[in-house]
Amino acid sequence: MSDLKIGIIGTGMISGMFCDAVEEVDSVTVGAVLSRSEERGEGFVRENRLDCAVFTDFEAFAGSGIDAVYVASPNCLHMKHTIESVRRRLHVLCEKPIASDAGEYAEMRREAEKCERILLEAMRPAHDPCYVIVRENLPRLGTLRRAALEYCQYSSRYDRFKAGESPRAFDPAYSNAAVMDIGVYPISVCVSLFGAPSGEIKSRSVILRGGMEGAGEAILPYGDMTAVISYSKIHDSVNPSVISGEGGSIIIDKLSSPKKIVFIGRDGKEEVLFTSEKDNNMRYEIRAFVEAIRKGEADSKFGDDTAITISLIDEIRRQNGIRFPADVK
Repeated sequence: MSDLKIGIIGTGMISGMFCDAVEEVDSVTVGAVLSRSEERGEGFVRENRLDCAVFTDFEAFAGSGIDAVYVASPNCLHMKHTIESVRRRLHVLCEKPIASDAGEYAEMRREAEKCERILLEAMRPAHDPCYVIVRENLPRLGTLRRAALEYCQYSSRYDRFKAGESPRAFDPAYSNAAVMDIGVYPISVCVSLFGAPSGEIKSRSVILRGGMEGAGEAILPYGDMTAVISYSKIHDSVNPSVISGEGGSIIIDKLSSPKKIVFIGRDGKEEVLFTSEKDNNMRYEIRAFVEAIRKGEADSKFGDDTAITISLIDEIRRQNGIRFPADVK
């Protein structure tokens, strides 16, 4: 397959990380950038050392010779940009969370299948090979009893919000909430490792000004095991994620991009299962995307796991009164 030319929609920090990751993947180049303004787009191109055109019009962007699109626009625009892209015969790698709700994702998935295009969520841990190691070592834990999966990160926009501003990252009008922006990581990892919960989930959110969810927790039942999900945009945490069974525990330092995973047996002895020096693991999702395009099909289990994850987020939002304009259809 010749070089895959990917167009980027959105010029935020995550798109910059994507550009860095593309440099580590063979036969992939950034072919175009779509931005709200030409000035912002040109600045993004210079900052990330790209050799490509900048567009402010989607039709011109889609017709610029690109083969695929990386959608990194606000959450509320993921469905719009994805459907417009697949209808223009472009494959789509869409940033997490892939949609505002399960209904949107189902529609996006149907449209991609109808247009015979690949649609994949850019969920970093789902494609990071370190989680293969976690799965391989789960039997060593014996009967599983508890999974405490945590991701808490003080947002760089939170101080502005506390000062009375309304940055996009703290505006539900853009389908933003802590469970969408941060909680999606531990929920996705939980679903990937253990599947759908076996019973009713329970959750509690911290609601800020304007109906914005700042943090939350959820309890997911899995028969003899309970998964506890913790997430936040308004505080950091030093706690790792821990999966425990009657035979020991597996400790993961950071769910989205693990740098160290350790097994500790009942005897207290530690065994390092995985280490990495790199912070940016987006190269794995890009490689998975390229492979799916080459094969002509995406991993159906991953698509199903994405659907389960979005449905769980919908239920957490329902239980805590977290509403988006996108919910009114």
